[in-house]
Order: sequence, then structure tokens, then C-alpha cells
Amino acid sequence: MMKLSKILTLLLAFNFIAFASSSQVILEQHKLSEERLGRYDGFLQKEVDEGRIAGAVSLIYKNGEKAHEKTIGYSDLENKTAMKLDQIFYIQSMTKPIITTAFMMLYEEGHFQLNDPLSKYIPEFKDIMVAKDPKLGTAGGLEPVKSPIRLHQLMSHTAGFSHGLGQSKVDEEVMQGIYYTQHKTIEDRVNAYAKLPLFGQPGEQWYYSAAPDILARLVELFSGQTAEAFLKERLLSPLGMKDTGYNLNEEQQARMATLHSYDKEGKLNKAPRQTPTSGNTIFAGANALFSTAQDYSLFARMLLNGGELNGKQYLSPKTVEIMTIDQIDGLYKAPGQGFGFGFAVMTNLADANTLGSEGTFYWSGAYCTYFFIDPSEDMVAVLMTQTAPFSGYYEQKMRQMIYQAIE
Repeated sequence: MMKLSKILTLLLAFNFIAFASSSQVILEQHKLSEERLGRYDGFLQKEVDEGRIAGAVSLIYKNGEKAHEKTIGYSDLENKTAMKLDQIFYIQSMTKPIITTAFMMLYEEGHFQLNDPLSKYIPEFKDIMVAKDPKLGTAGGLEPVKSPIRLHQLMSHTAGFSHGLGQSKVDEEVMQGIYYTQHKTIEDRVNAYAKLPLFGQPGEQWYYSAAPDILARLVELFSGQTAEAFLKERLLSPLGMKDTGYNLNEEQQARMATLHSYDKEGKLNKAPRQTPTSGNTIFAGANALFSTAQDYSLFARMLLNGGELNGKQYLSPKTVEIMTIDQIDGLYKAPGQGFGFGFAVMTNLADANTLGSEGTFYWSGAYCTYFFIDPSEDMVAVLMTQTAPFSGYYEQKMRQMIYQAIE
């Protein structure tokens, strides 16, 4: 009996050691090849050399460590000013995931339910109307909403709002009403938004929108602070995102990347209109934040870690989970991809025909800034340029060149 007991003990010990060794292999098997990442650097350098972008900052965190950080080209093409690691960029729609996170922090505090009607908190939206034909806009006739706009629809772009970026008359009306009309505050902009027609009925389509501006206003109503103050106090400063905000000081302005665009001949030049870096009073959710690659990586790594970074819990892992699963049941137009709360989500690699991992979540900004968060690979990647107009090409190449570097 004693001998059998010793044998069983030895077998258990052996199995434990074997399991531990096997687990170690699993944890370490997916790394990034420096040699293969050279292809990524080479691609970006070629884009600079051939005049398609002025410069870029790329940053990758893998398995909890900084795996790759690179500057390519220039922050200012005209002056040949070299791109720097702490270069500041206008991140446009990469603001949306940040304001969505702030909104969900308030959800965790019990201020609202996700199914609550928007009009419960902003009555101006109670009688909002829908364009019968978006191509014709208001002139084509309006009809009431079949069901009220729900708060969760603001985060998944299914509320029926427009961003003003399309070719329809509704888009033109939205662009004129919220961007080409002077507003002093996000409250003013949102009140103007409530008077414009919806592109479609709530819940019946995915249509990219400026609905996160409404989230910013709701953040103000629930917190009693401006969106700027709430973000700084509750998210940006605690995370260490020292160069992220709606306005830049003099030292930060000196690190602002120049916006470049193409002339009629297709040549890359300094854009005629540069982004105002101070005096901004509309603390929006759809765009409006400045940031750096390093700052944004802190935000992304917090989400990758289930809402925690450096010992501080910003969101529950269960909240991050609901934000990063497909919420729209096939309404998203891109094959193999869905949309959660604030993020697009990879749902099927075969349908998407791209390298990656199912469950990866991501978004981008109008001046060609990009990021993705891959929980399966324990990886965060950020690519920042300052180029207009937007192109999804660099997002595709970013994934292609990073994922091929995994070994």
C-alpha cells in the first residue's frame, strides 16, 4: 500500500511538472519576429518615400510588453521635421471608444439602464422624426419613430442617426446642422441634432453616426461635470494619458503633427486648414480629442486587461465583455465583422478574408489613425498618421504586416 501511495504521488508530481512545462510553451509560443516586423517598417517607409503619407508612429504591445515602437518619415513634410515618438495627433473618431468607456463607467455606477429611452434624459429627442427617403431628406417627408431611441443604440450606431458623411440629403442636413453651424457647447450641438431627421428607424439598420456626441452630453448630465472634466479626472489622468485632451498647451502644440492632404495632381502637401489646438469648447464624443500613440496604447491595454491597468480597475471585465461582442445581429455591412459598444468586432475570419483573431476589437480616425486590441494574442497595436482623406487601406496593411510577424 505504501509503495502504491508513493508511486501515485510521483505520478501526480510528474504530471504537474509536465502540465506546467506545457503551459509555459503555450504562453511563450506566440511572439513577434523583429525580422518580420521589418517588413512593416519597410512598407511604411515606402509609403513615405513615394509621397502617400508624410510620416507615421507605430506601436505594438504583446504579452504585456512593448514589442515594437517606430517612427517613420516626417511630422511636417514641408519643413522636413522628423516624426517623434511623442508626436501628438488629432485622433478624430478614435474619440468614440473613449467616450463610450466613460459612459459605461457611469452605467456601472447605476445612473441608467441600457434599454432606457434617450428621451427620458434628453426630452428634446422625444418627438424626433425619420426621413421617409434618406436620399430626399426633409423635403421627401418625415414620419414618427416606430419605437423610441434606446441608450444602447447610441453606442452601436443603430439608433438611426447620421454622421453627415454620406451622400444623402439627410447626411447633408446633419453636416450643415451640427458641423457647419456654430455651436458653443456639446449641449448646443446635441439640441441641434435633435431637430434633424433620422436616417432610418431606430434598431433597423447600422448607420455610422455622431451619436457618441449624445453620449458626451449624457456623461455631463449623469456626472454633473463637463465631458472634458470627467474624462480627465476619471480616465485620462489616472491612466497616465498626459497628452490626451480637447485642448493643447504651448508645449504640446509644438509636438502637434501637421495635417497633410492631396492636391488636384495627387501630390501630398500641408492641408490648407489645420486643426485648432486651443480654444475648443465643444467637448464632443464623436471626435475632438488629441492624443499620442503611447497614450492611446494605455487606454487600449486597460481594455485588453479586462478594464484594469497598473492595479486600478476602470471597468468590470463583464462590462468590457458586453462592449466587445457583436450587438447588432448581422446589421454591420463589412463581411465577417460586427459592432459592439464603441468598437467594431471581428466575428469570422473566413468571411472577412483577413489575418487576425476572432474577438479582436478596433476602430480608426478620419485622419488615418488606427488601433486594434486582440485578446487571443494578448496584443495591442496603434498606428498614427495625420493624413486626409481617410483610407481603410492602412488599417488592412497594419493587420497584414503585424499578424504575419507572429511566430
